Amino acid sequence: MTGIKYFEFRTEIFYNLDGSNKHYKLIKEKIMISSDLENMVKIPGGKFLMGSENYYPEEKPVHEVTVDGFYIDKYEVTNADYKKFADETGYITIAERPLDPEEYPTVDPKDLIPGALVFKKSRGPVDLADYFNWWMWVPGACWKNPKGPESSVNGKEDHPVIHIAYEDAEAYAHWLGKELPTEAEWEFAARGGLEGKNYTWGDEDIQYTKPMANSWQGEFPWQNLIIDEFEGTSPAGSFEPNGYGLYDMAGNVWEWTSDWYVIHLDESAEQYKSCCTPAVNPRVISPDGSFDPNQPQIRIPRKVVKGGSHLCAPNYCLRYRPAARQPQMTDTGMSHIGFRCIVRQK
Repeated sequence: MTGIKYFEFRTEIFYNLDGSNKHYKLIKEKIMISSDLENMVKIPGGKFLMGSENYYPEEKPVHEVTVDGFYIDKYEVTNADYKKFADETGYITIAERPLDPEEYPTVDPKDLIPGALVFKKSRGPVDLADYFNWWMWVPGACWKNPKGPESSVNGKEDHPVIHIAYEDAEAYAHWLGKELPTEAEWEFAARGGLEGKNYTWGDEDIQYTKPMANSWQGEFPWQNLIIDEFEGTSPAGSFEPNGYGLYDMAGNVWEWTSDWYVIHLDESAEQYKSCCTPAVNPRVISPDGSFDPNQPQIRIPRKVVKGGSHLCAPNYCLRYRPAARQPQMTDTGMSHIGFRCIVRQK
């Protein structure tokens, strides 16, 4: 089914054969894009209570927000989807590109090998304050080699694509004439019409009795009871959809949104928002408040990711919930981050 047609500017991205020296070429003429809405769901728009007072501080305060209607992907973007994009465009993700020695002056150039952070299950309980106890830098890891050069996505074509940095997700969306959702749009869609509930299915966490999402059951990061039958990602659509017919809006992989991260969505965030009516189609358009205050030496802005992942557990990161939000540096894809796209009604 072919749906909305509208005008858009197209950005084309070019690389040298080795993937370095990225160049952008903005095609200045308007082109007609026809978006395929067959695997998208129409969200009617409306008012809802965004945020939560029940869990983590960054989710506060609960506040009323209005969003306009839009279409959103029924499923997370899969390996098969991303392969089609990469094959047709020659796009090279950030995790595959050579690192620039000028950006890492203290690192031996021979160590500047492309790669990504890969989850490694620990052998026993560890200090949960140190995420290097379960994250490991793996040279050669990328979306098509998710655990390193010797791995592949063969047999996992229907799993969500991972190791996708923000730029990689945005490039895919633009290729299809789509966009990434704002945080408010994403949360409104994730709630599925359930006002103020803790989870996409209701108020109770039933992951140990009737799993409704791909999350971690047991003591993270060493004991996964696999009650939901999956360790790692699961095929898109493996669990029941929410009230809007959307799959995996909780768990499986975190999903990128277009909003820059701010610590609290309260009055302090107003200076970073797009307009003077933050309760209607709010979006955070300035990166100024997104930098990590605990790492002032790192000036990489952060976007909001939503939904939690297969690594979220009650003892650590109980975030497979619609109000949950987390910052993610825009240059970093990991083995639990993916995305889905939207088309806004014109």
